[in-house]
Amino acid sequence: MVAAAEAGRFDELPLFDPAVETMPRAQLRALQLAKLKEQVAYTYQNVAYYRHRMDQMGVTPEDIRTLEDIRKLPFTDKNALRDTYPYGMFAVDLDDIIELHASSGTTGTPIVVGYTRADMEVWSDCIARLVQMAGVVPGDIAQMAFGYGMFTGGFGLHYGLQKLGCAMIPAGSGNTERHIKMIEDYGTTVLIATPSYAMHICEVGERLGYDWERSSLRVGLFGGEPCPPALKAELEARMHIVCTDNYGLTEVMGPGVSGECLAHRFQQHIAEDHFLFEVVDPETGAPVAEGELGELVLTPLDKQGIPVLRYRTHDLTRVTTESCACGRTHARMDKVRSRCDDMLIIRGTNVFPSQIEDVLAGIDEVTPHYRIIVETRGGMDALTIETELRPEKMSDSFAQMEQMRRAIADKLKSTLLVGVDVRLVEPGGIERTAGKAKHIDDRRHCDA
Repeated sequence: MVAAAEAGRFDELPLFDPAVETMPRAQLRALQLAKLKEQVAYTYQNVAYYRHRMDQMGVTPEDIRTLEDIRKLPFTDKNALRDTYPYGMFAVDLDDIIELHASSGTTGTPIVVGYTRADMEVWSDCIARLVQMAGVVPGDIAQMAFGYGMFTGGFGLHYGLQKLGCAMIPAGSGNTERHIKMIEDYGTTVLIATPSYAMHICEVGERLGYDWERSSLRVGLFGGEPCPPALKAELEARMHIVCTDNYGLTEVMGPGVSGECLAHRFQQHIAEDHFLFEVVDPETGAPVAEGELGELVLTPLDKQGIPVLRYRTHDLTRVTTESCACGRTHARMDKVRSRCDDMLIIRGTNVFPSQIEDVLAGIDEVTPHYRIIVETRGGMDALTIETELRPEKMSDSFAQMEQMRRAIADKLKSTLLVGVDVRLVEPGGIERTAGKAKHIDDRRHCDA
């Protein structure tokens, strides 16, 4: 597979479900419409929350005659699922639910989702599809570095990889040296992790003298957090693997909504036979033109346990339906690097963490690890960027370090259009984590 991809022969790569993945778009749209009509009727009949909302809006399932008619339906957000905690949005009896998962619940009430047996089949199908897109094949040995628990990532990828025909090593998160020993002893070919934890595994291995170039690893399946292009490139160069991202969220299924093929390394194919996407203006909710940046809205087309209509992800992306060299006809979304709700407003200027990532990625002296600190000083918002130096760029000269710090601050200011403080952190000084990396430390609510 890798040889074909390197030669640009993407159409020679295997597909998990060719009939669906290469379906002509007109046929795919017809399938979506048939499923949408059924899903809206099913949801209206079985979920009191949506029946009440639709009645308030004067909308009935019979009003859905075209795909564009989805705009007649109400949006859904996290609050709806939290306000009906735990089972208020379920469409079936608990006797029909075979698995429960939940969001991390780091802020407020967690979001609980349930899966019927049919839901689990759809989920594992979506995962099998996306991992094959990434270069995984039956017979691969996959090592799970996500935690197993209420988080959907670990189990979702586990089920789909097994469905494809891979052997699973359920190692779980943490104990990094054990992960490296498992890779060596068990001949692991696929690593599943957050990109930040994969980099930590790489660094620990290098300190232990592990030769990643001779490792059995071929593919990295990353999720749980955005993977900046510079971090992906560094992982591929240092670990000698192909790194791919996938996208999903608990509220609509978990991982498996979209995945990266080897032909387009910065976009992901949406499983359109299972998810109807919209891209809308985050302020007005109105649709934006194809290829324009907007908020991704998703409607699962098959969910039985907890159907969701027009879920606002708050993730910003662009979507194209142009043909892909891999042969798949399903739309491609840009990888999500910003959210509507992670924008920082600093002294009236909008700042996204992805802008900071991009600037730091172009600076040879620093690693991909950073932290953003926001606080109030003298009644004004202040932004501090902590960025970690590469070992070979450390110097005993204060003048050299200060010159480097100022140069980084100037580059950030020219992009962000707001002044920032920069702190240079020694190698290893930014905390590593087995879960999602926390880049933003907003202390403004703590300031008195």
